[in-house]
Amino acid sequence: MCGIVGYIGKAEAPKVLINGLRRLEYRGYDSAGLAVMDGDRIAVAKAPGKVAALKDRARADWPAERFTRASTGIAHTRWATHGPPTEANAHPHLDQSGDIALVHNGIIENYRSLRARLEGKGHHFLSETDTEVLSHLIGDCDKGDLFQAVCDALHQVEGTFGIAVLSAREPGRIITARRGSPIVIGVGDGETIIASDASAIVAHTQRVIYLDDNDIAIVTADSVDIRDLNNVPVTREIAELGMDASAAEKGGYEHFMLKEIYEQPDSLGNAIRGRLDLNLGTSVLAGMGTSARDLAELNRVVIVGCGTSLHAGLVGEYAFEDLADINAEVQQAAEFRYRNPIIGNRDLVVAISQSGETADTLAAVREAKQKGAFVMSLCNVVGSTIARETGRGVYLHAGPEISVASTKAFTCQVAVLLMMALKIGRGRRYSRDEGIRLAREIEMIPLLVQKVVAQDARIAKVAESYAQNEHAFFIGRGPMYPVALEGALKLKEISYIHAEGYHAAELKHGPIALLVDGTPVVALACDIPGKDKVLGNIEECRARGARILGIVTEGDHDAAECMDDFIAIPPCHPLVATIPAVVALQLFSYHVARIRGCEIDQPRNLAKSVTVE
Repeated sequence: MCGIVGYIGKAEAPKVLINGLRRLEYRGYDSAGLAVMDGDRIAVAKAPGKVAALKDRARADWPAERFTRASTGIAHTRWATHGPPTEANAHPHLDQSGDIALVHNGIIENYRSLRARLEGKGHHFLSETDTEVLSHLIGDCDKGDLFQAVCDALHQVEGTFGIAVLSAREPGRIITARRGSPIVIGVGDGETIIASDASAIVAHTQRVIYLDDNDIAIVTADSVDIRDLNNVPVTREIAELGMDASAAEKGGYEHFMLKEIYEQPDSLGNAIRGRLDLNLGTSVLAGMGTSARDLAELNRVVIVGCGTSLHAGLVGEYAFEDLADINAEVQQAAEFRYRNPIIGNRDLVVAISQSGETADTLAAVREAKQKGAFVMSLCNVVGSTIARETGRGVYLHAGPEISVASTKAFTCQVAVLLMMALKIGRGRRYSRDEGIRLAREIEMIPLLVQKVVAQDARIAKVAESYAQNEHAFFIGRGPMYPVALEGALKLKEISYIHAEGYHAAELKHGPIALLVDGTPVVALACDIPGKDKVLGNIEECRARGARILGIVTEGDHDAAECMDDFIAIPPCHPLVATIPAVVALQLFSYHVARIRGCEIDQPRNLAKSVTVE
């Protein structure tokens, strides 16, 4: 959710903090704020809205010299949980004295009881947030040692937090801590940067430390002292990011989303490269960390995820059952630990999360480990919490994804799931010849996607006929059903059109009642088993006046003739076809949103990484 940045060093802190917030804005953009040390006091600037509004506010309210002399500060970009996105609710929050400033990502679950207790002691609150309670609690615990005050306060809170704390009485250091919300510390040359993820750090250093849950660190310009909440020293290794700062820039594209769609041939190439054995017809995924015998003896595969990652998992469900002849099921991560999942030591649980920080998915990982399952992850962010806690899995190598609406992470997730299914399948029933044929098709995925991206101008023209509708339906069968769900999600996320995805056969079991003349129906009618049934479902929609946009296989003129408009994808294996098909829908959704004038990269009410339940 929210993004936090802290800086202490030799540079102009306000500039570093605002630039860091810009890189974290995908985590939330309801409001923003920063606090810097200005002599022996803390100066605060806040603004509702995006980081640009904060920059303007600080320039208007602060003297110019504050920007050049302040070298220590903390900052925040907010996704609202408690209280609307007002200036008063924006972080940083001060304690009762005004000498302590706090930024926070997470939720303090017992804030009401803590607030009541503090109000009884004479504390006055200015916001509706849970975070302000924590800042006051730290101030109440402060007896001259900020580190100990933070420890004492955190022992009293229930919930999740990633925090950075600044005190006017201790200007040479920042205290940071985490439980359930990520904190990364960048170790530079005479400067240290604290952030919710590495994208805010990479412009300064490639050397980072990832805090674990219940770590608390004393940060200075030249040192990082990490302890636990009982003040016992702990050791955390310094890791190398290997991230190019320019990868998080638009590079001449109008929107990050379009850039990331166009990057998919390269990102898919990175996800696939070196992971296929075309001689044996299998995949090479050392990160799975299990022996061939363990994989052969698996009882079933359980896939957990949220949102787009959940849809990728649904494609994986078809792949594991079709290729590996193993029972597979997909469960919503948010429900997994609350429904007493029946899993054991012969079950493989695959946790899918682009960020590797999704709170619900992390909770599912911990529940699965507790029950003794094999647990592995599919993550895009190296060093993320889920990747570290599973200890086995596969990185996507999709590169930074800045747009809130996921594109390249989804297609890389599907590609990796196909390779995982192929690897397990070759150890069970899938023959070498079958494996070689599929491996060659997986190898061609970047080229297939490039052929779809090359149709961008035509897809933009098609989108013009659908941009003014307020409702749309997406239908598909087999592995194209999850593609229909993902296509509907993309359209609603960025264009604010009410869109629903259905299994094509289910449309007539109720939703067809909503069809009127001109209602768009996007039909996945590629050359897959069951295509004839989809064509029949299309005719049912046409009979009720729907306008049909079809995703068809190149050269399938009979299918194309059933549509009002169509987008063609290259012929390929039905499971592989899910990737170019979804890219076509990504471009369609993008252009609909562009025509409607929507904020594509930062749609309202959303955030990239959901780190609260």
